[in-house]
Amino acid sequence: MQIDWQKGLIPVVTQDENGEVLMLAYMNEEAFKLSCESGYAHYFSRSKNRIWKKGESSGNTQKIKQIKLDCDNDAILLKVEQIGAACHTGSHSCFFKELDILGNSRISSEENSRIPNANTPNYGILDELYHTCLERKLSGDESTSYTAKLYKKAPNSYLKKIAEEACEFALAIKDFKADTKGEHKEAQPAYDIVYEGADVLFHMLVALADVGIHPEQLLNELRRREGLSGLIEKANRKGE
Repeated sequence: MQIDWQKGLIPVVTQDENGEVLMLAYMNEEAFKLSCESGYAHYFSRSKNRIWKKGESSGNTQKIKQIKLDCDNDAILLKVEQIGAACHTGSHSCFFKELDILGNSRISSEENSRIPNANTPNYGILDELYHTCLERKLSGDESTSYTAKLYKKAPNSYLKKIAEEACEFALAIKDFKADTKGEHKEAQPAYDIVYEGADVLFHMLVALADVGIHPEQLLNELRRREGLSGLIEKANRKGE
């Protein structure tokens, strides 16, 4: 029986050995082959636009015990031995929010319990902020969350801030070169560069989360350009 890869990415429901649903992810054909060959779950990240091994950063891997295919050959059910937490929040399962009939959500204390002695996922500050932005976009309270307030009037709100903060960053560089005393910390003009640069980066993350592009895709683009002359790269753009 063949998987219908012509439909693109295949949804994968992953369960632990007790049958509890841990997560929903996606595989392409290459991720499926890697999973079968290695015995550990590999998925395709739509936001990062690449294949990733579950637990590659946190160590919370999934050893495959069983693979099932649905009746239409376009969905997969994985049964795995889960090492540590399945969710990036540190919870055993990604499904710890309960919805009532009106669509209101609450956190299930039973489902959201942390795994004792489990490895705390360490995905890096960019990934953590990106996921925080996604959460604020979906369910943030604009009365208490600056990020949620930006999304309320998106995209003009955060686009304006990117332009403003980029200007502040440029002025911080100029002031540093002019040997000024510094605005945010006395006699530390370099800190102004860090401070304003962080503001630019944060608002870029807000924008990226709004359009569903993980910051790792920007890093991958920089890796692609590594060793390539900027002049050649620009010339290639004009020829496209």
